[in-house]
Amino acid sequence: MTEQDVRELLADPRIFPDLPADLASDAELVIDSMALVWLLHQVKARFGVDADPEDEDLDEFTSVERITNYLNRVKA
Repeated sequence: MTEQDVRELLADPRIFPDLPADLASDAELVIDSMALVWLLHQVKARFGVDADPEDEDLDEFTSVERITNYLNRVKA
């Protein structure tokens, strides 16, 4: 899974309406619980990655880069 894949998921304006298109990979993101559920559902549906983060894993959902790295670790 690439950062571009994650960006495409985060580009849905219904879920992430304020996400700038030129967001840096390491820029801080704030993802609420409903958006996280939607994101994880899309990851499973599109890429077959079944991510079920524990509470301590939620810190990984704070940038495009960290989300990508987390999902690639889970996928392996």
